[in-house]
This record gives sequence, C-alpha cells and structure tokens, in this order.
Amino acid sequence: MQDIKQILELACSVGWRAAEILRSYYNQKGDGNLDVKYKQDDPVTAADLAVSQFILENLQAVLGTEDFAYISEETYQSQPDSQGNSEWVWIIDPLDGTRDFIEKTGEYAVHIALIKERRPVLAVVAVPEAEKLYYAVKGGGAFVETRDSKVPVKVASRERIEDLTVVVSRSHRNATLDKLLQQLPCQQQKAIGSIGCKIAAIVEQKADVYISLSGKSAPKDWDMAAPELILTEAGGQFTHFDGTPLQYNTGDINQWGGILASNSQFHKELCHQAQKAIS
Repeated sequence: MQDIKQILELACSVGWRAAEILRSYYNQKGDGNLDVKYKQDDPVTAADLAVSQFILENLQAVLGTEDFAYISEETYQSQPDSQGNSEWVWIIDPLDGTRDFIEKTGEYAVHIALIKERRPVLAVVAVPEAEKLYYAVKGGGAFVETRDSKVPVKVASRERIEDLTVVVSRSHRNATLDKLLQQLPCQQQKAIGSIGCKIAAIVEQKADVYISLSGKSAPKDWDMAAPELILTEAGGQFTHFDGTPLQYNTGDINQWGGILASNSQFHKELCHQAQKAIS
C-alpha cells in the first residue's frame, strides 16, 4: 500500500477538484441543471452524482480496489458487499449540505475520510465557497489550506462554559433537540448548514459545540467521519453522550443516539448535561 503522505496528497488534490466541480454547478444560473430528486425526503442533485463519480474514479484509478473498499453516499446501496469487509475503507460524502447547496447559503462541503478498523485515520473536508480545504492524518494535527497558504488549526479555549457557542442546523431540527439545547448552560447559537462547515467553524474558533441527536433517522458515516478527525486533531473531542467513540464501517451506516462535538474544554460536563436533558 502507498505511503500515507502520498495518499493524503491524492485525497487533498481530489478534494480541491471536487470543490471546483461543485462550484461550477453552484454558480450556474437557475436550478434546472441540478436535476433535483428526493431520496427518503432528502434531496439529491446532479452535482452530488457527478462529484461522487469523480471522487471514486480518481481514488480508484490510483489506489485500486484490492486494498481499499469505498462507500459513497450516492453508491452504497448499489454496493452492499463493500461494507464491513475491508480493513481500509474510504467513506465519502460528495456534497454534505445539499439543502444549503440548493438554497444558495454557501454552507456545503465535500467529505473524504479513510477508515482503518472502524476509526478515521485520514480526513479531508473541502468548503468550496470559502475556498478552503481542511485535512488531518491521525496523530499529525489538523490544517487548513487555501490556494496560497497552509496553516495548522486549533480549537479555542474559553473561560466559562457559558461563553461557548453552539452551532445548530437550519433544517435538521426536532422538538427533542430544541428542548435539549434550551437546557444547556451555553445559550449562544450560530446557524450553519453542512456538518463539515459546522466543524470548520469550531476549528476556526468561531464556535465551540455541535450536537447531533437522531430521531426517526440518523446522520450517516459519511456525515461524521471526516469532520470528526479534523476536529479531534485540532484538539477537540467528538463522542457519543456516554463518552464512547464513534465506530464506522460496521455494516450499519447510521450513527444513532446522541453525539457531541466540542472544543473539549467542557466536553464531559456537556455530555452529562445533554444525556440528562433527554433521559
């Protein structure tokens, strides 16, 4: 298998080019070119499909399919045998934040993660409209790259738990989550679309906490895997409410239950508060 640094270079290059493809769709006038369809109430566009195909083709052209399995949001249902059977698995969300993409908020992202034995070891999150790409390798820190710079990112430190800012969704909300948020000691909120963009806000020190609470549906592996590694390598924490780590490529692509991502400073206390609020 190729060196992890070479694989990271490949993933970053693919991430940048995927971002360019998304921007080409995003900046076209009118929505007719998006060919929006709905899959279990979630929108899928021509951009999702085009970028999924691009990422898979370019990773597989270099890395092949012998050492690596591939799970993309847009193809996993047609490739059920790829789940759970390989030590190394690419988990891909070609367009995280499709509703925001359609509604032109600019808060959408590309997620590319490499999983080894259920945990992420390499991650890329590209935010096309910010023209930024975040990347991390397990144990190597997290970085943000623009067209002309590359710098490490680190989560913020706040003096009091009340000073923390929670990033919340505009569309994925329910009464239970709203009630939970009302009971937290930190009440400052910032509405942001894609999970990748939410985690980018935390590692850029513009926010501190993100909470996911599954209801009738749950976030998927591709929503969480790449953002998780970016955050944890930037000094944050990303766990279930009981403190256990997330597991990927288990055969179930859903991430059920309560999940809390934070700048780590008050992580344990916030998990306890969240668990208490829903029990």
